[in-house]
Amino acid sequence: MTTIHPLPKHSLGRDADLRSRRGRTGGLLLAGAFSLALAAMVDAQMVLSLPEVSQRAVVKQRISLTDVTIIYHRPLVNGRKIWGGLVPYGDVWRAGSNENTTIEFSSAVTVEGKPLAKGIYGLHMIPTADSFTVIFSKTNTAWGSYGYKEAEDALRVTVEPQPAEMHEALVYEFDELKPTSANVSLKWDKLAVPFAVAINDDETTLPNIRNQLRGIFQYSWESWYAAANFCLERKINLEEALKWADKSIQLEPRFENLGLKANILKALNRPEAAAAQAKAMEVATAQQLYFYGRQLQGQKKGDEALEVFRGVVKRFPDGIYGHLAKARVASSTGDFATALKEAKEAQTASPDDQQKAAIQALINRLEKKEDINK
Repeated sequence: MTTIHPLPKHSLGRDADLRSRRGRTGGLLLAGAFSLALAAMVDAQMVLSLPEVSQRAVVKQRISLTDVTIIYHRPLVNGRKIWGGLVPYGDVWRAGSNENTTIEFSSAVTVEGKPLAKGIYGLHMIPTADSFTVIFSKTNTAWGSYGYKEAEDALRVTVEPQPAEMHEALVYEFDELKPTSANVSLKWDKLAVPFAVAINDDETTLPNIRNQLRGIFQYSWESWYAAANFCLERKINLEEALKWADKSIQLEPRFENLGLKANILKALNRPEAAAAQAKAMEVATAQQLYFYGRQLQGQKKGDEALEVFRGVVKRFPDGIYGHLAKARVASSTGDFATALKEAKEAQTASPDDQQKAAIQALINRLEKKEDINK
């Protein structure tokens, strides 16, 4: 028979003490681990977001189809000497406050005539009394210019500062807007620092349009029409524009795209232009023809406009636009009595109050025997 002997009291004490010590050690280890985890979590989450003295700003401008976006912070003059003082001459400056001022181009551009690839750049400047060196750095995540390295430059350009109205807070603005270019201007205190940004339609805009026409837009006549009309207005890429006009016509032949094709052929000095224009006129409504005539008048093509108005009279003699066309034709010959009668007929036939008011303006001029084509 096996006898079970109870443990001595001193053994129980040592075991209980050991368990107690292990518990305290485990608790200390757990507390330490929690503190480390909390510290790591604080590091990962950084610090609380609070209002800044130099407030964050974002400015964006589209040039053709290229977006230019600047993110920066806006320091205040606050009574201080800025140029050659707070911002020393000859040193690399962050072109703002706090972290990197950044400038992003959604496609390739030129800056002051020099090429710069699509991307996000850290924007820095080196000011002097007579010129500013504008720097586009491949590093855009630095704090200010403290970690700036010249070896990381993507581009440098030199520009002349200009006197400007007082700006208490630093600001970036887009000036001198044109279809394919704009000036980016840093303005602070009484100084402006402009640099020119431009895009090349052949290299950036047209590839963008071609890509769009590969998607859902390829199924609408309006998309091909808009692409071709863009080229005609810019006087670029006319051979491809002619193909785009044909694509639009294939989807739905209309006065708009048939007329556009005729105008592209005219721009290319093609003999087929006249036949294309005649085809466009055949499908036009009275309203389309009348406003085409008005468009020609706006282009100072008065004789061509009157031919269009005569065409409206012949095809649509009794509608609103037929009466308006008769009024313009009569007015051109000095027959103000007939012109006045036809204008009043058009006003009576019009169901639209705004149009009635516009026609009343013509009536007022005709009553004074003024030629409404001028």
